[in-house]
Amino acid sequence: MNQEKLKFLTTDYFQLLEKLPTDTAPVFGKMNVQQMIEHLSYSIRIANGKDKHTLVTPEERLEAMKNFIMSEKDFRPNTPNALLAEIPEPVKNLGKNEALAELQMEIADFVKHFEANPGTLETNPFFGHLNYGEWVQGLHKHAIHHLRQFGVAI
Repeated sequence: MNQEKLKFLTTDYFQLLEKLPTDTAPVFGKMNVQQMIEHLSYSIRIANGKDKHTLVTPEERLEAMKNFIMSEKDFRPNTPNALLAEIPEPVKNLGKNEALAELQMEIADFVKHFEANPGTLETNPFFGHLNYGEWVQGLHKHAIHHLRQFGVAI
């Protein structure tokens, strides 16, 4: 597993998000900053086993999808997500700070989940059954994608 990417997710990422003004307009997509943070919490709840999902990717496409998530290729701007509505969901937290606290808790639970259950696989609806290292790779890629959504240079 890539320790650098795990450190980014558990530490560096929050520093970048804390500095991101709430009123920053997206370069692409329809989410605002807080919706994006809450979206990331949602995806991490899939990774930490709290929100179970079934595969939506056809079996014959899984190898290509897993190869993509394990690569260093970026998600394209406006990559469609079949699990999301066309219009972003309203925010659930009172503000950005509460959304960040939730995200931080979900990431901590992600790390604890895999430390307590080595060898566990959690199902990503698009990329298949992923182990800890594969999830770290995918979550890192997803986090970078959404930082770019708001013009944050990495």
